Amino acid sequence: MKKLLNTLYATTEGMALRKDGENVVAELEGTEKGRVPLHMLSGIVACGPILLTPALVGACARAGISIALLDRRGRFEARIEGPVTGNVLLRRAQYRASDAPEDIVRALLIGKIANQRAVLRRALRDHGSDMNPAHAPALAAASDRMARIMRRVEFKPATLDDLRGAEGEAAQLYFGSFDHLIRSPDAQLRWTARSRRPPLDPMNALLSFLYTLLVHDCRSACETVGLDPAVGFLHRDRPGRPSLALDLMEELRAPLADRLALSLVNRRQLRAGDFVTANSGAVSLTDDGRKTVITAWQERKREERFHPFLREKLPFGLVPWVQAQLLSRHLRGDLDGYPPWFWS
Repeated sequence: MKKLLNTLYATTEGMALRKDGENVVAELEGTEKGRVPLHMLSGIVACGPILLTPALVGACARAGISIALLDRRGRFEARIEGPVTGNVLLRRAQYRASDAPEDIVRALLIGKIANQRAVLRRALRDHGSDMNPAHAPALAAASDRMARIMRRVEFKPATLDDLRGAEGEAAQLYFGSFDHLIRSPDAQLRWTARSRRPPLDPMNALLSFLYTLLVHDCRSACETVGLDPAVGFLHRDRPGRPSLALDLMEELRAPLADRLALSLVNRRQLRAGDFVTANSGAVSLTDDGRKTVITAWQERKREERFHPFLREKLPFGLVPWVQAQLLSRHLRGDLDGYPPWFWS
């Protein structure tokens, strides 16, 4: 279970993290707020102006503990890690597969579209009778069209550009229906369209923050099994971009991040006052809002879900590591194909 509860999040501005023996100590204004043994961690996420001492950074590098630095809005800024390890034969297989990635991309997209569709169908099942009379038919129609796209991806021969086009079509249907899933009374939390870099409304700010947390876990999962997180299949290679981590995240976005965002808003754990707008128009979470999200994120990662390929239950938080391991087994030739994870 080390990979589930192994990430330390520091979100309070002005907090200092230092090394004391074999522990990470968090201090605020000279007062100790907590300590965690280093051997229990494989990641630290510092959000905003957080001080990390050189001794702690060195100890984390030697112990293989990655440090991710985010800005106040939760946007990734930098990552600190020690020497890169991994199986060179596995990485060679990964690089070869990236030259002809259609089969892996097809599996990733089947998982992604199926899980997006499951979010819509779960909303219909749980709240269809309470929705605006026009919303339930719209969700059902979007779900049916996404099912047809998924079948096309699975059975019709296609180029990589065709597959990316199908992904975009499904995403347009999914996010075009997203506002129907929101039941918050706050008008500011309604959904219009996806906006990034920067997010321009509270829901986009919430999703972007959750995606940042998820990609951190996916990148750690790739590195843990020896894969190169920068060389992906669906996402194009770009300097500084963790393309494989972004690939791995695609099938997990809807059930892990999107569903959590909807739960926080619909249960009124987050309200309009938990977001702030900068002069530039960029929207971000407040300190208290980030704490609420991170607490809920850790709780969600503890929830167990059935893995259809392994045929056993495992915590949500372990899914990125399991999927990275399954991908590595496929690249080594141990599995005929990459088995996506389906949320149920």
